[in-house]
Amino acid sequence: MGLAILLGIFALLTVVGVPVAFALGMAAISAFWYEGLPIMIGFQRIVAGMSTFSLLAIPFFIFAGELMLHGGIAARLIRLASASVGWMRGGLGQVNVFSSMLFGGISGSAVADVSALGSLLIPVMKEKGYDDDYAVNVTVSSSIAGIMIPPSHNMILYVVAAGGGISVASLFIAGIVPGILMCLLLGFVARWIAIRRNFPTEQFAGWRFIFVAFIASFPGLITAIIVVGGALSGIFTVTESGAIGALYAIVITAFVYRSLSLRDFWIAVIRSVKTTGMVMILVGCAGAFGYMLALYEVPKVLASALTSVSDNPIIIFLLMNLILLLLGMIMDMAALILICTPIFLPVAVGLGMDPIQFGVMLMMNLGLGLCTPPVGGCLFVGCAIGEVPIQRAVKSIWPFYLAILAALMLVTYIPAVSMTLPSWINS
Repeated sequence: MGLAILLGIFALLTVVGVPVAFALGMAAISAFWYEGLPIMIGFQRIVAGMSTFSLLAIPFFIFAGELMLHGGIAARLIRLASASVGWMRGGLGQVNVFSSMLFGGISGSAVADVSALGSLLIPVMKEKGYDDDYAVNVTVSSSIAGIMIPPSHNMILYVVAAGGGISVASLFIAGIVPGILMCLLLGFVARWIAIRRNFPTEQFAGWRFIFVAFIASFPGLITAIIVVGGALSGIFTVTESGAIGALYAIVITAFVYRSLSLRDFWIAVIRSVKTTGMVMILVGCAGAFGYMLALYEVPKVLASALTSVSDNPIIIFLLMNLILLLLGMIMDMAALILICTPIFLPVAVGLGMDPIQFGVMLMMNLGLGLCTPPVGGCLFVGCAIGEVPIQRAVKSIWPFYLAILAALMLVTYIPAVSMTLPSWINS
């Protein structure tokens, strides 16, 4: 009965539109009350969930991403991408994917990717003769690069949810190859559709223009190198890397590019505070919710249910992906990371999957949920910018879904895709 109350109240509040963080918290407190546990313990679990040192890196990463978003970095990255791949058939589609790969390594946020690059590229693509649904679909699907390619604050949430025994730097490195592989598959699909629809080509700007564009964008690109390289080399902790990355972003955008006005800086601060507050409340409430799930032995029951279906790891990993895909379609990504990690990680590890590989699989899987209805944040933002009804975008986005699913299967069943680079660097 207690479990029914916990899950029922959470489902009911989510359906009626209560924010996920508050739905988790209210469901957990209700379960505490039903079980006769002191309500104070519930609030202590919420506070304890937020009292993790690793979480200090999140506001720095978010702030650095906002500074890059409002400081003109995106426009320079688009110029570099356009000079490099814009000459292909449907070149602006390739530019969109390539720009997402570059910007994703700086912002670390899929929604920020859609907001920044979509606002710049979608109107241009429509003006150049590209179909509006194509422009939206390329932008939305490639935005997952912001989750896969480091730095990514969602990866930090995964490490916290996993109990902290995983190296954040190693997880960052593990996401690079899968992120690039996914973008290559998306680029192939974007080109295939462009050829079928006979979209226009752009004139090759020349190697000199590519070099100039690279030099102009290099100070922005170096942000990701500072963050990841500093943590990986041991010079900084992940939290210190985030702080230094944010400070570097201020210097680059305000004094080198001189494109960050005082108003833009203030907007970046406000948005960072709001986002950080949302994340921290979500982490705390998910901690209390997870405590009750553990009390009711839900992870153990679900693990037994999965292993009772089959003892074949291939089948169980496929079932995991299907469950995560379905959950990703109806719930927020951060909440799912915090809820699903304690449930599925022990099962995956028990079947021989490395926790880092599982983390990369989880990021890509739930990232796809941001592009799918009914609760797809990136899909909503992209359709709003492109002024395209969600129903029409979804009808033509399926080839991009297939590309992401192909990358997901490679990550799931071929450990070398995500584990080779970390093993090389750590050896």
